Amino acid sequence: MNSAVPAIDAHLAVALDALLTEQSVTRAAARLHTSPAAMSRTLGRLRRILQDPLLVRAGQGMVPTPRAQELRDEAAEVVRRLGALLSPGSEVDPASLRGTFTVQAADLIGTALAAGLLDLAREEAPGVSLRLRAEELEAGPALRDGGVDLEVGVIDHVDPETRVEELVTLRMAAAVRPGHPLAAEPLTPARLAAAEHVTVSRRGRFTGPLDAALAELGLRRRVTAVLPGHLAAMHLVARSDLVCLVPAAPSGTSSPLTQAATALGLHLLDIPLPLPPLAIGMAWHPRHAADGAHRWLRDAVRRTLGGA
Repeated sequence: MNSAVPAIDAHLAVALDALLTEQSVTRAAARLHTSPAAMSRTLGRLRRILQDPLLVRAGQGMVPTPRAQELRDEAAEVVRRLGALLSPGSEVDPASLRGTFTVQAADLIGTALAAGLLDLAREEAPGVSLRLRAEELEAGPALRDGGVDLEVGVIDHVDPETRVEELVTLRMAAAVRPGHPLAAEPLTPARLAAAEHVTVSRRGRFTGPLDAALAELGLRRRVTAVLPGHLAAMHLVARSDLVCLVPAAPSGTSSPLTQAATALGLHLLDIPLPLPPLAIGMAWHPRHAADGAHRWLRDAVRRTLGGA
């Protein structure tokens, strides 16, 4: 005849460890913040399951049976492992991290991120590698299926589960080459509209917020080229009389996002129009929210761009 397998729960393992360690029902009860009567009932249940008395009376105290002595170290180890299993994740030592993070970002943001993230990785997490992807994947599904660990840029998708954190708010400035006629005098809406422009759009759009602001004044600019990224547009501007709009830090501050324009020697001119600010943020799937390695990545991005 088959006997039924008894139902075992974690509380019994914890109680067994306390009883075998304390060798006293009263002290085990105090250790587990329960009553001696409840602990005595638990001991009875353990005796039935293990088919051994475990603790037997010896004068005024109790002593373990040979079976209890065999179980003592094993019970303590089971409880230790249960505690580790059911405890919040400990902080991760970045130096112990191994693997590759995939970050999706536009070219200008990716360029600004790469140097800062690699510097932090060399210093803190030398086992980490970085893969930067252009804005080629639909961010929501890519974050969900693990194709992308983190998206950094203008977060314009609204998947309800996506976690989003704003990093920095930038303004738009007009970038021109050294010696450009627009830099010779104060910039006005009319002078800005009269210049030839190159715009940046992944979707190939010729118009944007600047066109709407100019239209309010009855002005219209001429866009002669549309490019998919800011870096290509800035290289074109550096050797022509074209103008392009680029993200810039608030006046009087600096940003890693302006380093590319500075390296090309471009001048950034304040635009005399009320253009909407540009919010740069990062987005990730909630399954990574408590992961120590991903927390390090988010903090590294925060430190790299947060000074803007």
